[in-house]
Amino acid sequence: MIRYSRKALALIDELRAYYVRKERIEALFSLQAALREAEALIERSPLKGLPAPRPYPELAAEGERWVLVRHYWIAYTTADLPIILAVFNESADIPRRFEP
Repeated sequence: MIRYSRKALALIDELRAYYVRKERIEALFSLQAALREAEALIERSPLKGLPAPRPYPELAAEGERWVLVRHYWIAYTTADLPIILAVFNESADIPRRFEP
């Protein structure tokens, strides 16, 4: 089972609130599906992710990887029990909002 950091949960809550405000119910379902897909990918092959999102190589940090699932960049630890650290829409200004 994949755990989520407090920061990741807060970012997910922000995304959900945004989609509700914009009445984008389908985006809520897509976000939930992306999280499930990311969990499965991470559990199957935790080291397979990228060191950082392609547009932001400066975010690479030891012990962390990133996957792009649907429209979301998801950061996670590569520890024995991985933790999802952050979830961003691919169009977000990730460097401004995430510090490795």
